[in-house]
Amino acid sequence: MRWVVGLGNPGRAYAGTRHNMGFRVLDELARRAATRWHKGLFRNYWWCEINDPRPAFCCKPATYMNRSGEAVRAVMAKRGYGPDDVLVVCDDVSLPLGALRLRPGGSAGGHNGLKSIIAATGTDRFARLRLGVGQPEGGLVAYVLSAFRPDEQPLAEKLVAAGADAVRLALSETWETAVRNINRRIQL
Repeated sequence: MRWVVGLGNPGRAYAGTRHNMGFRVLDELARRAATRWHKGLFRNYWWCEINDPRPAFCCKPATYMNRSGEAVRAVMAKRGYGPDDVLVVCDDVSLPLGALRLRPGGSAGGHNGLKSIIAATGTDRFARLRLGVGQPEGGLVAYVLSAFRPDEQPLAEKLVAAGADAVRLALSETWETAVRNINRRIQL
């Protein structure tokens, strides 16, 4: 893998929401690397580069979740990346809060950001790291666009850190080693 895409929605209103876990993981990677975000092509994404453990291009689409594929397609065209080069980091309501799942590809699983990437690139053959945000008791949209409850906040913070660790592991290890060490549920 040579690049990492974190899914989320731009703007302060969405910063702490469940749907922005992909952005939060990439922000943590950038913080650890002491690097800054830059506006990308046509201002439809932000990017930075990290070099630990390996050089990698990080991208946060600025197109909102449901149009993430537009930014991913633009980066693929500009930088010459293929689907085998990318790791997409996103939230997942089908996983309990604190769970991490690394997969080599597959369906969108109802995730609109993944649906957009699949539609824009014409393939579902890209790796994804899913971060469990828990299942909604009510409406899905309101749930993913809501902030974590105060009692969930400590576990959500640990999940962001574990997600950043997982990305670093996926960039540096074989696929089998990464899957064996990443697919788990963290506890407080």
